[in-house]
Parts: sequence; C-alpha cells; structure tokens
Amino acid sequence: MKHSEIEPEPVVAAQLCGAGIDRVRRYALDLGTHGELRGLIGPDEARRLWSRHILNCALLAPEIPSAGVSGGRTAVADVGSGAGLPGLVLAMIRPDIDVTLIEPLERRTRWLDEQVAALALPNVTVFTGRAEEFAPRWAFDVVTARAVKALKGLIPLLIPLVVPGGQLALLKGQRLEDEIVEAASVFVRHNITAAESRVLGEGTVDEPTRLFTAIVE
Repeated sequence: MKHSEIEPEPVVAAQLCGAGIDRVRRYALDLGTHGELRGLIGPDEARRLWSRHILNCALLAPEIPSAGVSGGRTAVADVGSGAGLPGLVLAMIRPDIDVTLIEPLERRTRWLDEQVAALALPNVTVFTGRAEEFAPRWAFDVVTARAVKALKGLIPLLIPLVVPGGQLALLKGQRLEDEIVEAASVFVRHNITAAESRVLGEGTVDEPTRLFTAIVE
C-alpha cells in the first residue's frame, strides 16, 4: 500500500505514546505498508490503522502496573498477538515492562521477530505456538489479548499463564457486557475475582475501547 493511503497520525497519538512515539510511527508505517500483503491486517485497515488499532492498544499502556506481583518488572503476555497488537505497542510505550508475544502462526511470528529487531526492543520475546503450549506455567503478572474469542472460551486458555494474584487485561468489543454474563460460571470455576469492564479513551480518541480486567486468585 502507498504511504498516502495509510491513515494520518492523529494529534493525540504523541500524547498517548509518549517517548515511544518514534518507534510507534515506524511500526505503523511498516504495518500499513506491508500488513495486508503479509496477512496481518485486512483490506482497507491501513486507512484506519491509528484510530482503530494502534491508539486502541495505546490506551491499555497506562493500565499495566509498574511492578509485578513479586515486586520486580511486570511480565506481560500477549496471547494471539498477530501483528503485535497490543503487545508490540505496549512494549514500545512501556520499556519498563517485559512482553512476551504468543502467536501460533509462523508467518506472523517472522514479522514480529523482524519488528523486534528493527525497533530495537530488548523487552520483547516472541513465542511461536499456542497459549497452552507455552512453558513455564504461571509465568506472567498480566495476560492480555485482543480480538481472540469470547471470554467464556478465552479465559480457560489464559488462566495457566497467570501467576496467582496476577491479572487479565483484555481488549474487547461491544458485546463485552454480554460476554461477562455468559462467562459467570467460568469465573467461579477458575477463581476469577474483581471482574470489571471499563471504556477507555472516551473524549480522547475517536474510537474508545472496552477493557475487561480481573484478578486470578
């Protein structure tokens, strides 16, 4: 795709991305230019890359705690990372956290590896495989995912990755409230507490996002 066909950077991007904005700009250009050809984003997504995807993920960055459950650096897993949304965006904005991108498709993890190298991100690890194949278990303070599946099916896949006392921070769509109701028995079965839904970015971005958070006991 031509550079002129990629959505122009919104004014609020620099505010949301902080010191990471230069890296985010480079990432956005690469993804907008090559993402559709490489099967990372759909047709016409480059024309709304910032507003629908990158800023959507940037809103999550301040929600990640600055220290992990044990008091050290926060370890974050992004499950089904795809093009690196939200994991790469989090890592660029928050160099103080460690991010593992978990993605089963090798063609996508090749892209992720390329981006980690090009953007010089020492705080990112890429894992090719499914969440249930990742070892060691209970390795992350925060587990996130975006546009993977409904909570009822997603939570059982994520629980084995979260340290006791860690949290889920999941970017969801407009059906979030319905998903929470449908997943009530899953919350009980997996000792999920403090489940909460919030809207991030209202009054700040054109497309606010819904965030589901919960503690894993």
